[in-house]
Amino acid sequence: MKTIAISLLALFMFSTVTHSQISKLKPQAFPIAHTYSIIAYDSSSNQMGVAVQSHWFSVGSIVPWAEPGVGVVATQSLVEVSYGPLGLELMRGGKTAEQALNALLAADTTPEVRQVAMIDVNGNIAVHTGKKCIPEAGHITGKADNISTGTGQTVYSCQANLMTLPTV
Repeated sequence: MKTIAISLLALFMFSTVTHSQISKLKPQAFPIAHTYSIIAYDSSSNQMGVAVQSHWFSVGSIVPWAEPGVGVVATQSLVEVSYGPLGLELMRGGKTAEQALNALLAADTTPEVRQVAMIDVNGNIAVHTGKKCIPEAGHITGKADNISTGTGQTVYSCQANLMTLPTV
């Protein structure tokens, strides 16, 4: 098991990992390597945030991206780090989260392996889970009334990959 983990870590660190390489590994190679991220925007306070949890080393430096007054981005699965700064740059330039995400996906040669979610300063949300993301991958978006203030809403998206079951 250690050999598989070390080999997989080396593969991620020193090369571009392809979906076919991941799919050849046995499911037990990922015993506890689940990755979750969340992005949210609270319209009553005009606050937004992004967070990630994973067993992969140092995801905090590549998955979550945020800029006050602009937006938040979470990029995971087979991460294309540029989605973070470029997504924020596009939103800073006036693009909605959906426009920014569509532009990034259009320029990507392998969008089918990307998982990314964005919220802009106006609470617009966009999310993409490619059909060839690391199994089992998915996302859910939603809105919730702010119970504490009685005004506004919170919009959110939660993403997950490397789950044990597709129902997670």
